[in-house]
Amino acid sequence: MRRSRAAKLPLDPLTVHIEGMSLDGRGVACVDGRSVYIHGALTGEQVVFRYTRIKGQQAEGALEEVLRPSPDRVLAQCPQYGVCGGCSLQHQRPAAQIRDKQQKLLHSFASIGNVVPERILPPLISDNTWGYRKKARLGVKYVAKKERVLVGFRERGSGFICETDRCLVLDPRVGELLLPLARMIGELSIKDRIPQIEVAIDDNHCILNFRLLSPASEDDLRRLSDFCDTHSLVPYLQEGGAESLRPLSGDQQTLRYHLPAYGLELHFLPADFTQVNSDLNRLMVDHALLLLDPKREDRVLDLFCGLGNFTLPLARSVDEVTGVEGDVGLVARAGQNAAVNDIHNVRFYSADLYQPLENEPWLCESFNKVLLDPPRSGAQQVLRYLPQIGAHRIVYVSCHPDTLARDAGELVNLHGYRLVAAGVMDMFPHTAHVESIALLESH
Repeated sequence: MRRSRAAKLPLDPLTVHIEGMSLDGRGVACVDGRSVYIHGALTGEQVVFRYTRIKGQQAEGALEEVLRPSPDRVLAQCPQYGVCGGCSLQHQRPAAQIRDKQQKLLHSFASIGNVVPERILPPLISDNTWGYRKKARLGVKYVAKKERVLVGFRERGSGFICETDRCLVLDPRVGELLLPLARMIGELSIKDRIPQIEVAIDDNHCILNFRLLSPASEDDLRRLSDFCDTHSLVPYLQEGGAESLRPLSGDQQTLRYHLPAYGLELHFLPADFTQVNSDLNRLMVDHALLLLDPKREDRVLDLFCGLGNFTLPLARSVDEVTGVEGDVGLVARAGQNAAVNDIHNVRFYSADLYQPLENEPWLCESFNKVLLDPPRSGAQQVLRYLPQIGAHRIVYVSCHPDTLARDAGELVNLHGYRLVAAGVMDMFPHTAHVESIALLESH
């Protein structure tokens, strides 16, 4: 086999059988005892690929041809699929995406947590798998050689902005406007000083936060304002840190989303954390509360509570619920949301849940049920407190299967809980991202 001296990579294409899928959605083949990860390949397929990287016992490859396709293969709908890094599974049937995510979750439980759920929950999916993203961070780049601005997600494996006219997973209010948005920015005097746009969309409004590295001129501001008025968008500017975020004109816009099953309207600010998929979020809240099974006499603790996404629905079912969150701004918004919805049986505390908590007043109380919804890093630092406060039932909502598996393993193997049930939730269709939920109970 011929080799390139510089890269030391085999130059000739190879034909391989894809044995499985990696956690990031790549097909995995074994060649000469080495695992090769190939974008766009599916389990069971016979494909032709070329090496793009070899390091030790692992390698990466570029797919050249599918000789024997999987029955799960479909035609990707986005013309930039395979170039854009925003999605990695458009070539796979949605049902197969869910199946593989469930398998990834179970593999993480077994290999990382040394636990097996007693019951596999049916996957939680919504009917809408396109145009679902309500929060996003879009890259912006003026390319002098092309004399044009690009707006969109970054290319897979690089820092370059993908050259695309539209995005099918973004809410259409933004996803269908990438090309006119890029053209408008190209007319600004600071077209090369806008590195990104942050998108925040609620049930009625669409906010675009333009990050600026230089002040905009009056003509720039007029063009931004006119464009956003034409397309029913709300422009914000951010010229420094988070504290510099401000609306281009008028007052700060309060966004809101509804949880109609609980008669709730939750308010949030453009930079606040909210779930990207509002349809799935409503299903997720129902799902989590069904698993937690709140009764009127229960005392519930909601850790990493954010602006009250689970806390306030829980307050409709129990006499008292306590929410704890590290972001002071989110805690303030949670309190305001309780007041807006005339809820008086909740208490919110601000606490860094990754630091020692022995002096926190809420830890001196008892709670028989706990809901956890941590970031990707998980909730490991708070686990040892859960038996102390009397937590009999725990529902753990996770955005990273590996940290969920680690934490579930600790609760089961060190603190005497059972992993009663677990399953995936399709928060990010067409991506390899795995959102999941688990129910644990004490013996």
